[in-house]
Amino acid sequence: MTIDNRIQVVLIDDDPHLRQALSQTLDLAGLKILPLSEAKGVVGQLERDWPGVVVSDIRMPGMDGLELLTELHAQDPELPVLLITGHGDVPLAVQAMRAGAYDFLEKPFASDALLDSVRRALALRRLVLDNRSLRLALSDRNELSTRLVGQSAPMRRLREQIGALAATKADVLILGETGAGKEVVARALHDLSSRRNGPFVAINAGALAESVVESELFGHEPGAFTGAQKRRIGKFEFANGGTLFLDEIESMSLDVQVKLLRMLQERVVERLGGNQLIPLDIRVIAATKEDLRQAADQGRFRADLYYRLNVAPLRIPPLRERGEDALMLFQHFADEASARHGLPPHELQPGQRALLLRHSWPGNVRELQNAAERFALGLELALDNSAPDGGVSTTVEVVSGGLSEQVENFEKTLIAAELARPHSSVRSLAEALGIPRKTLHDKLRKHGLNFADSGAHSHTDELD
Repeated sequence: MTIDNRIQVVLIDDDPHLRQALSQTLDLAGLKILPLSEAKGVVGQLERDWPGVVVSDIRMPGMDGLELLTELHAQDPELPVLLITGHGDVPLAVQAMRAGAYDFLEKPFASDALLDSVRRALALRRLVLDNRSLRLALSDRNELSTRLVGQSAPMRRLREQIGALAATKADVLILGETGAGKEVVARALHDLSSRRNGPFVAINAGALAESVVESELFGHEPGAFTGAQKRRIGKFEFANGGTLFLDEIESMSLDVQVKLLRMLQERVVERLGGNQLIPLDIRVIAATKEDLRQAADQGRFRADLYYRLNVAPLRIPPLRERGEDALMLFQHFADEASARHGLPPHELQPGQRALLLRHSWPGNVRELQNAAERFALGLELALDNSAPDGGVSTTVEVVSGGLSEQVENFEKTLIAAELARPHSSVRSLAEALGIPRKTLHDKLRKHGLNFADSGAHSHTDELD
């Protein structure tokens, strides 16, 4: 059991008459109090960031006030503890102040003295917790910037959303293309939450065979099916106290979706072949690359599960929407790879930077990370310029060498990239490149390129 955060004062005294009198004083002052007759078990009921103060008598049977002070400060050294002393206990109270007690009150004391001390302690506690939250927010922001690199507006907005959602208990639906970093976002939500010390269990629903998916998720009892010789704890149950990340949720069968919906609504799980309902304390983060609303309209995904999951959606912007983030990310991954392989870091040349900015990154961050790894190893960097919608593919290479070689290669790269786009004529291609048609013909011949490689064209205009 945990003491409610609405409680402002925990009052501990074994004298029932004094405890009742002090309780009335605090209650009449509008304070939420919890009166207790002994100190045993109090520490285990107080969370580290509990927003209240403790008032305790020093001399009590069992655990006394000094022992309580020591245990409370072992958990949170900044928790205000006020001690009540008898007439002959002043030296003991001085010892307590040196040990970190906030204040001590010598019996008999006026009600106003108690109220004044408690109010000052509560004000100090609020200040301590506000500063603690600010430090945590700053460290979280720095950690998020390291995990989710980029200064574009979409990335700044995503980091703000993660920071806001991480502190809540809400289940989250992550929307993003393949390679966009859905698991990175899920781990950030877990690590910045109060569940950070619990397990993070990731499972790809699309990689599970239909025959084992229910056993993997829900577990089973011995004899539940042929070959089930002993009990198996499922992923949901294994994630108890932490976070379950369920990727490619769109690939789940409708039957499994029914059971998932029940778990989300009731927070219980029942192993296959069992009758016991096992309560769960987990946060579910689901991820998909599909439009689940459209899938629901087509009958491929349960509409009720979609609406249950879509309470707190997070969209990860694809790399092509993030502008110069691609350069920052590329250099970040390249530097990491260089350090990992014990190689000197490489600097991007201007032509290479321009090429990276023009690339559409159909594979998103995963594609970029692989390209950065090759760059760090000194290998030729091949980029597939296929458009995400399945347009014409042209492979271009980033090569090292002298300035003239790099310029020649960059020129070829730009023309080849433009050729991959649909053009109705040589004229439109030349206009897109900003050069005369005669110059374009010369450069196509020079680089061994052909207008016939264009994504769409009219043969009547080829020689126009």
